[in-house]
Amino acid sequence: MAVALRPYQETAADFLFERDRAMILAPVGAGKTAITLTAMQDMILRGEVKRFLVLAPKRVCTSVWPVEGAKWAPLLKIAVAVGTPAERTAALKSNAPVVVTNYDNLQWLGTQALNFDAVVFDELTRLKNPSGERFKALLKVADPMRIRWGLTGSFTSNGLEDVFGQCKIVDQSLLGRSKGAFLQQHFVLVNQDHGEWEPRVGALAAVMQKIKPATFLLEPGEYADTLAPVHTVEMRCDMPDRTEYEKMKKHFVVKLADATITAVNAGVVTGKLQQMASGFVYETTSTPSSTPGQMTVTQTPHWISSHKFDLLDDLLTENQHANTIVVYNYREELAELTRRYPHAVTLTDDDPINRWNAGKVRLLLLHPKSAGHGLNLQHGGSHIVFLSLPWSLELYEQTLGRLHRSGQKHDVWCYVLLTNKTIDERIWAALHDKKAISDIAMEELK
Repeated sequence: MAVALRPYQETAADFLFERDRAMILAPVGAGKTAITLTAMQDMILRGEVKRFLVLAPKRVCTSVWPVEGAKWAPLLKIAVAVGTPAERTAALKSNAPVVVTNYDNLQWLGTQALNFDAVVFDELTRLKNPSGERFKALLKVADPMRIRWGLTGSFTSNGLEDVFGQCKIVDQSLLGRSKGAFLQQHFVLVNQDHGEWEPRVGALAAVMQKIKPATFLLEPGEYADTLAPVHTVEMRCDMPDRTEYEKMKKHFVVKLADATITAVNAGVVTGKLQQMASGFVYETTSTPSSTPGQMTVTQTPHWISSHKFDLLDDLLTENQHANTIVVYNYREELAELTRRYPHAVTLTDDDPINRWNAGKVRLLLLHPKSAGHGLNLQHGGSHIVFLSLPWSLELYEQTLGRLHRSGQKHDVWCYVLLTNKTIDERIWAALHDKKAISDIAMEELK
């Protein structure tokens, strides 16, 4: 027996049912999968659609859609086309009215005889680059399908440019077929050498008005009261010796006792500076590999200070070691975390998700790219610490959303560890700026 939807979810499902081309814009944990499954089941049972193809990140394919399908659309058989070519082919040729596969299989899908009349793009922001090979393969697969639905948490996770590709794959009539024409209409070219564009005055409002008829926006007021509040706490510390940090920042070089580390360009510098804000820096070396013409790249960490990890120690002690997720960005951060906390669990350990949700894991270590999609972690704890931050607003919000989602019974405490007067502050400010753009976009869609 299917679980009953919330009123706003019912409204969203009706929105999809009534439109061939539509997008659902809703926060993490709002139930986009439940909404879509309900509409899919109604469409199939009423004979409006014979078969759905769902495209999603791999983890979402295997751990979210089958589980949520049994809960919200029990009359639908869902086949998961993930794994070996033989396993994928078997799922594709099954009689299941819903087939779920991951975006990495698009090239393979393009070689298959497909019999779908509808497609769902889960995590639509994966398709923001309309010039990529994945996008071209997707257009080939999706072109014959009458119904196209897209699901996303934010159109503008990294800026207004992101909106074009997402809309093009769902409905080319919204913003046109040409990204060049889209840019010329709504942006100003500020750096021709690097292809940098800035939105014209009023561009955000104009773009949102164009896509509004095809977009269901979940109003914050409808959803907020279903979630526990989030308390975001900045925790700051100083770098004991800033000498080498400033040298890297100004001269792209650091001279340590056992190594001289050089950054080749400004892009590499930002990574080195973030590493140093966490207390270490990688020395990157390249040596010829056994394959002719190829090089083997090795990254050797050199530690400068333990200041941020000491701050984490203090935080965990203060919280009496409550079940906590710690988010890291670099392999050396993970290595140091496992050295300090041997009891810590990662996603590669045995059954980590169920153990966490059962309250049996004190410390869970996650990388944003592995934690951003398809993990329900709201039952095992309510504390999350960002040891270092991702540059992507989408990854930040998705990772936080693993705890802050429907079913969380406690206030969520989000701790952001920042080293004073370092790039940490710049990244944190950039995420706030991106959030502001995203919030304005949602206001324009109302």
